[in-house]
Amino acid sequence: MIVCFGSLNQDLAVNVGHLPAPDETVLATGADDFRGGKGHNQAMAAARLGGTVAMVGRVGGDDAGRWLRAGLADAGVDVAHVHATPAARTGTALCLLDDAGQVSIVVIPGANALVDPDAADDAAALLDQADLLLLQGEVSVAASLRAAELVKSGGGRVIVNPAPVPTGTAQLTALLDLADVVVVNRPEAAMLGLTPSDRVVVTLGADGVQVAGTTIAAFPAQPVDPTGAGDSFVAALAVALEDGAGLVEAARFGAAAGACAVEVAGAEPSLPTRAAVEARMGAQP
Repeated sequence: MIVCFGSLNQDLAVNVGHLPAPDETVLATGADDFRGGKGHNQAMAAARLGGTVAMVGRVGGDDAGRWLRAGLADAGVDVAHVHATPAARTGTALCLLDDAGQVSIVVIPGANALVDPDAADDAAALLDQADLLLLQGEVSVAASLRAAELVKSGGGRVIVNPAPVPTGTAQLTALLDLADVVVVNRPEAAMLGLTPSDRVVVTLGADGVQVAGTTIAAFPAQPVDPTGAGDSFVAALAVALEDGAGLVEAARFGAAAGACAVEVAGAEPSLPTRAAVEARMGAQP
């Protein structure tokens, strides 16, 4: 079982001709609501790829929270530990997407700020049974560290995707040290002083992926929206590791998932099925 401990957001995706410069106002050409949040995305993606998945997180007592919870449940994700706080607002992400396919994202944490070490302790029985834990950077490092400790004590493995990179906390070093696998993109690797290794995977966008002395070429894609591509990569990597793949093979599966994801607008709609990923892999030697 894969347990995803992290954030759930309502994404407002806004299409603009170009991203606004400081003090500039731009007119949008369209907007859509999508389910999102890095925790939600990785849980949903892992389920679509055939994983047995549970989610631990917090939503508000609003329609957005009920919508997010229902979507995960419909995908087969165990949401028993996705709790609603009536007085809180569900996390919200404003995603600005320009005509060149570049995206800028602003996250309002909302109920995600309530995910603390107690949330991990409340889910201790679930975390103790986890084979693999997925963590990101949209909830507190202290909470993620406690969740990781519980999973490791039960014999499970931990994947940390520190995005966005938390700042100002010594606990981040402890969390990264505890991780079996760390997944970062190029800017995150530079911020954290990480280089590719047998436990550090560095994604390079169109330049592929580096891990364990190997560079994996990117799969051909027609980019539409990069939102969710990184989460698709992490989820696919996790599912492949659970299926018994080695890290390089799992990273290649993740790269194919990411290529599928960039071709579809919105985070949740872009998360690919296993059949789509396997077809993408089969199309490239």
